[in-house]
This record gives sequence, structure tokens and C-alpha cells, in this order.
Amino acid sequence: MDESASSRPLAAGQSAISPTIWNVPNQLTVARLVLSIICFVFLSFDNYFVGLILFVIAAGTDWVDGYWARKYGQITQLGRILDPFADKIIICGTFTYLAAVPPTITGRTASEITAWMAVVVVARELLVTALRSFFEEHGTDFSAKWSGKWKMVLQCAAVAGSLARLWYYDFDTTPPANWSAEVPVWTTWSLRAVVWASILLTIYSGWVYVQRALALLKVQTR
Repeated sequence: MDESASSRPLAAGQSAISPTIWNVPNQLTVARLVLSIICFVFLSFDNYFVGLILFVIAAGTDWVDGYWARKYGQITQLGRILDPFADKIIICGTFTYLAAVPPTITGRTASEITAWMAVVVVARELLVTALRSFFEEHGTDFSAKWSGKWKMVLQCAAVAGSLARLWYYDFDTTPPANWSAEVPVWTTWSLRAVVWASILLTIYSGWVYVQRALALLKVQTR
């Protein structure tokens, strides 16, 4: 889910924005939105296996549509709006659903994703969207940096890992919620490390955008 595909200005020599709206990248983006909604439905019924499959497929379409759009010059205004929207829906949505997974009888969250983590993810996306909209309306490039790209990779890894763990060890949400199979300690610490890494990079990437926004504002006010 590469933010740069939708926000990067066209390079010199690159073909103009494609006049065909319903092209392959946009079809894939719409498919990602539909898959996200279906994924949320299955997560609502605690079907973590199907939710995991749908999430992985949806996340994969983002890489494909970005690559296709750049390679074949099929970047459209619709895609520049729809692609980041679809990215935020699937990430913010899955983090919210996983944060709502009931805690175990020990009081520890089974998904390893807590409510405050979901708030951080959503807040960062809202902040970056607001900043990007403001600066690009004024003709300033506000494309993604490496931190934003790696943030997305880690977020996807955290969601996929959490869903896989909930499914494989058969977490039962029926009160009192608990695991139906013994969960190895290493899976808990491994998932916890990925989740925390994704949250820390989410915060860092948000700060990178804030610093860049402040620098651009200083230039504009001179």
C-alpha cells in the first residue's frame, strides 16, 4: 500500500494522466475496497481464517495496481484519490476490528493490538491526509517517504500475523474468551514485536510528515 503511487507527481517524460478511468489499476483498487468490506463482515463473525485470506489478497492488489499504473502510465485523478482511501479503509478497519477482539481470561488482549494502538493508526492517517490535501492544493509535492512505505509493510505484517495467530490457535470469543489450543510463547513475543514496531514506525512516519509540513510552511511564508 504505497502512498507514493497516488501522490507522486508525474516525472519528466512520463505519459500524461490516463484519460481512461476504468483501467486495470482502478479496477484493482475498487476490488480492494470490496474485499475490505467482505473481510470486515467475516471478522464480525470471528472468522479469522477467511478474514486473513481476504486481507492478504486485498493487500497484494495494492502493490499490483501501483506497479501497473506506473509501468503503463495509467495514473488517473480517480486513482490518486481512490487508492489512498482504499489503503486507509483496510488498515484502519482491520486495526479497529483487532483492537475489539475480547481479552483472554488472563486479561491480555488476544490480538496484541489494543484500542490506543488503533487510535494512533487512525490519527496518523487523518493527519497525513489533511496535510497532503492542503499542500497539494497549493501545488506542492507531498509524496510519501521511505518511512511511510515501511510503515505500511509493518502494519500489514502485524494484521496478518494477528489474524493468523487467532485462527491457527483457534481463539474462542465466547465468554469467557480463551484459546482452544495452547499458544507457544514465541508466537506471542514475535507478534508483539511486529505490532510494536509497526506502531513506533507509524508514529515516526507521522512526525516526518509534520516536520516536512513545518519546513514547507516556513518557505511559503518567506
